[in-house]
Amino acid sequence: MASTAAGKQRIPKVAKVKNKAPAEVQITAEQLLREAKERELELLPPPPKQKITDEEELNDYKLKKRKGFEDNIRKNRTVISNWIKYAQWEESLKEVQRARSIYERALDVDHRNIALWLKYAEMEMKNRQVNHARNIWDRAITILPRVNQFWYKYSYMEEMLGNIAGCRQVFERWTEWEPEEQAWHSYINFELRYKEVDKARSIYERFVIVHPDVKNWIKYARFEEKHGYIAHGRKVFERSVEFFGEEHVNENLFVAFARFEEKQKEFERVRVIYKYALDRIPKHQAQELFKFYTVFEKKFGDRRGIEDVIVSKRRFQYEEEVKASPHNYDAWFDYLRLVESDADPDTAREVYERAIANIPPIQEKRHWRRYIYLWINYALYEELEVKDPERTRQVYQACLDLIPHKKFTFAKIWLLYGQFEIRQKNLQAARRGLGTAIGKCPKNKLFKGYIELELQLREFDRCRKLYEKYLEFAPENCTTWIKFSELETILGDTERARAIFELAIGQPRLDMPEVLWKSYIDFEIEQEEFDNTRGLYQRLLQRTQHVKVWISYAQYELSIDTSDRLQRCRGIFEEGNKGLRSCEEKEERLMLLESWKEFEQEFGSDTTRERVKKLLPEKVKKRRKLTAEDGSDAGWEEYYDYIFPEDAANQPNLKLLAMAKMWKRQQQEEDDEEEEDEEDENNGGVDRGSGKEMEEDNRRVERDGDEKMDGEENGRGEGSRDKEMEEEDNRRVERDGEENGRGERSRDKEMSEDSASPSENPMVSEPVPEKDSKESTYDDSDDSDESSSSSSSSGSSGSDRDKDGSEKQPRMSKKDSVND
Repeated sequence: MASTAAGKQRIPKVAKVKNKAPAEVQITAEQLLREAKERELELLPPPPKQKITDEEELNDYKLKKRKGFEDNIRKNRTVISNWIKYAQWEESLKEVQRARSIYERALDVDHRNIALWLKYAEMEMKNRQVNHARNIWDRAITILPRVNQFWYKYSYMEEMLGNIAGCRQVFERWTEWEPEEQAWHSYINFELRYKEVDKARSIYERFVIVHPDVKNWIKYARFEEKHGYIAHGRKVFERSVEFFGEEHVNENLFVAFARFEEKQKEFERVRVIYKYALDRIPKHQAQELFKFYTVFEKKFGDRRGIEDVIVSKRRFQYEEEVKASPHNYDAWFDYLRLVESDADPDTAREVYERAIANIPPIQEKRHWRRYIYLWINYALYEELEVKDPERTRQVYQACLDLIPHKKFTFAKIWLLYGQFEIRQKNLQAARRGLGTAIGKCPKNKLFKGYIELELQLREFDRCRKLYEKYLEFAPENCTTWIKFSELETILGDTERARAIFELAIGQPRLDMPEVLWKSYIDFEIEQEEFDNTRGLYQRLLQRTQHVKVWISYAQYELSIDTSDRLQRCRGIFEEGNKGLRSCEEKEERLMLLESWKEFEQEFGSDTTRERVKKLLPEKVKKRRKLTAEDGSDAGWEEYYDYIFPEDAANQPNLKLLAMAKMWKRQQQEEDDEEEEDEEDENNGGVDRGSGKEMEEDNRRVERDGDEKMDGEENGRGEGSRDKEMEEEDNRRVERDGEENGRGERSRDKEMSEDSASPSENPMVSEPVPEKDSKESTYDDSDDSDESSSSSSSSGSSGSDRDKDGSEKQPRMSKKDSVND
């Protein structure tokens, strides 16, 4: 047990913290570090300075330092800075051999450390150990040949020592590794410092092969130019153009070549170089080339040369656009316009052929609309610019053969072909082409163009035949009927023109019948056939009741110089007003009445003016309920409506106004009776009539109670009495309406008088809308629910009578006592 206890390590017990509450003053780690730094607790005082007086102390000092360096190296051999410090300390003591040994030991640890090699070689050079330094540089460039610093230091040392051959040998060894461009430039500059131009040229030859960049070729050529070898420089440029070829061509090379030739006053060679480059370099890569070419032409060229530069630049731009998007016909149009203005016909034809070869991939007319103009421009160019009619005819024929006429066609190309044949005095070919067009793909534009052509040739029989074919193709086209009739009218055949109009208005379907009827009526008016014109108006009014027809008819009758023209015109207005009563568009009826009013103001009397004035409607503002698409309530909107006095159907508040009047009359009668009863009671007739009045009150209370019980049992209460009163009121209103026959304007006036006294008629003022003398406001809901509004008003009137009776008659207190 003792051995076991002795073998185990005892763990000290941790003191339990009883108070785990945070301290009042909290100290952070930052604060502890700051205080330690302020108090300088970890700083050690510098060692005392030691003066060495004899060799023994020096040896002790050396031994101590070496022991420290060796300990540091032994602790961590890979830290090269310790080796370098050790070697530099030995070097400071002129112990070169020891320093060399330390560097060698360090190289055994890390022979790829660049700083170690540099420090080693610099130590040897400082101590003028040239052979040792060469040995170190040879070892360094052999082990690390891609470290350029070693080569630069080595070559510089040899050159400083005057060993030119050794320096050249170093550069030669370096170039065998194909280093970067700066190494070659250093070698070339080294040879040029010693006037070795031929050797520099040979270095350039190897350099442009190892680094085949455009800038290196340009530097090579400038090197030759700088040293006066112009032929060699030109040859370098030519070799560079051949070396890169057309695939890897660069604009900077041609710009440098052109400027080289420009310095030599070879302007034609410069122009050839620029044109050669513009033909082979893409447009987006030749911006600088165009710029220098333009500057060159402005300096040394003529006007034609400058224009050639601009044209070639734009042509190059268009070539890039059409190559990127062959179906971009707008780019082709711009390109062709440029070519037509500057190039020869063969070049223009070539571009046209390339353009028309890009047929739209989809046979839909919207994709062919721009494409077809390429053919049109091609044909016009051949006819007008080149003056080649046979080739123009071939272009038209090829275009017509290409268009899929079964799906769609272009009337423009057919008509242009026909007009071209007419200009060539080939009438038969023109008619044959247009006839083929009408047979293959008849269109309105084709018929119109063919008819216009025959009219210009004064071939009226052919025009008649074409019109007949046209009407067979499109009998609903009113313009064709009108033009056909105008042709016959011009030719003097009025009967034939009238027959054409009769056939036209008899067609079951027309696109613009109003224009056709107007033309027919104008035709009869020109022929001064007044009876036929009236007949046409009557026939037209049988088909339509449009207000403009009535107004035109009335104006026509007014324009005829006859004795009864005013009566006829007024009769037409009256007939039109009657006919338009059933029209839903009240604005048309208002237009007719306003036109009638103007007529009466000019030609009528005071009586007729007053008559028309009474017929004018009143403009009222109404509200109607809006319903959304999903059927939900979308609110209300206001709109204006017209109420005509003579139209009883447009008087929705007649019943309501009559009921209000009747209720007011009953109220006045009841008030008069109550006043008479009160006067009789005051005069001493209370005792005599008290028993009788009590009996009447009791009967009334019992009747009210019975009605209340009946309403609770049968579901009828106030609504049943309202319904009975509504029926009675309706009968009274009908009787009053038949006797009085008042118009809307008088009722509105009475309504405004009734609504002006709300104290006398408190319950009717709410459902009856107020109406001004000029404009009133109604709800469509009130118009549509007349029965419900009347019943509610009658019910309210009955309840009001009971209420008024309870307030004014003292007998109601007796009834209440009886009920209690």
